[in-house]
Amino acid sequence: MPRSAGPQPHVVVVSSLFPSCRQPGAGLFVRERVFRVGRRMPLAVVAPTPWFPMQRFVGRLWPGFRPGAPRHESQQSRDVWFPRFFSVPAVLKRLDGIAMALGAFSRLKRLKNQGRLDVIDAHFGFPDGYAAGLLGRWLDVPVTITMRGTEQRHAADPVLRGYLRSALLRADRVFAVSESLRQVAISLGIDPQKVRVVGNGVDLDRFHPVAQQPAREQIGLAPADRVLISVGGLVERKGFHRVIECLPQLRQEFPTLKYLVVGGPSPEGDWTEQLKTLSHSLGLDECVRFLGPVAADDLHRVLSAAEVFVLATRNEGWANVFLEAMACGLPVVTTDVGGNREVVSADALGELVPFGDKDQLLSAIRRALSRPWDKGLLRGHAEANTWDRRIDVLESEFRQLHREVRASRPAAPIPSTPAR
Repeated sequence: MPRSAGPQPHVVVVSSLFPSCRQPGAGLFVRERVFRVGRRMPLAVVAPTPWFPMQRFVGRLWPGFRPGAPRHESQQSRDVWFPRFFSVPAVLKRLDGIAMALGAFSRLKRLKNQGRLDVIDAHFGFPDGYAAGLLGRWLDVPVTITMRGTEQRHAADPVLRGYLRSALLRADRVFAVSESLRQVAISLGIDPQKVRVVGNGVDLDRFHPVAQQPAREQIGLAPADRVLISVGGLVERKGFHRVIECLPQLRQEFPTLKYLVVGGPSPEGDWTEQLKTLSHSLGLDECVRFLGPVAADDLHRVLSAAEVFVLATRNEGWANVFLEAMACGLPVVTTDVGGNREVVSADALGELVPFGDKDQLLSAIRRALSRPWDKGLLRGHAEANTWDRRIDVLESEFRQLHREVRASRPAAPIPSTPAR
């Protein structure tokens, strides 16, 4: 598709979930989209980082707790700043939005003064989108918010629901990575015309099938093994433990079954030891293989070693990893939550089961291991959901928004301090 003509806006991304040298696996799905947009227009990132005075002491007691970030990094030739904002763990979360805005204000003001800020592109409705709405008002620039999955939980929270609604109302554009999230926005009273579904995409150059046997040899699997795989942060929400609990029964029918667990700690937490303890208690030490985090450039080889991708997740917005698995020829068994039905959108792509129903999860995995799958069709579904298609839409939206603002808003002075 040809690039959009017209003025070229400078986009500044605001997201508290973004990779750094201290948390290289955080928010990779955000960075994937952001830097692809950055190939088409000027872009910088401001990733506010939570902080409070006792944080270093708490970090000594719980290694991995809020590791922080450097002040600045250059990633793929893009500036990424990590300003701190005050946030006490587990309490007063309703204040995180304004605290994040105050923490990021000076950096965004500098960027505005340098002519490097025309549109704020926030990821997650709260606190990031709420903060972006305030920053847009203080700096007189338009704001977009991308809903990524946490919004469903926040919309059900009696304290945070109003903050999320305020954020979405202030935004000039709202992108939802799935129709299910678009419906969350509409349920909050947001104009349906303002909310557009723009799902995540897949990089087909990075994710493609390779020969199964060499892929298996690299990780010590036998040709006769039956292989399941899950990929994601090792946290409760992703449901690795729900799959592990099915394995003893599955092994009665598939005695050579192996389960590959790919992933590590994430900002949501770290269930590594709980998962290993559960696996050991069920006598699955030889069945479950904890491979740790796998670099994106190598993940297609591990996926190609498996037969079925499974994720018994509690909630997802739009799981990129489903498309990545399909691009490598794997069907997907997952829970019917969030946007999962929109990715696994046909029986030929996999199976959906009710969340929390172990018997149906067990049956779906058993069927997936027993039936033939059309790998060409699975790959074709991934090919219909490439990143380029998504970025075409986003580029057009950013340029259109910039044109609208230039036509309707006179230049306004930047306030010396934020309005309270």
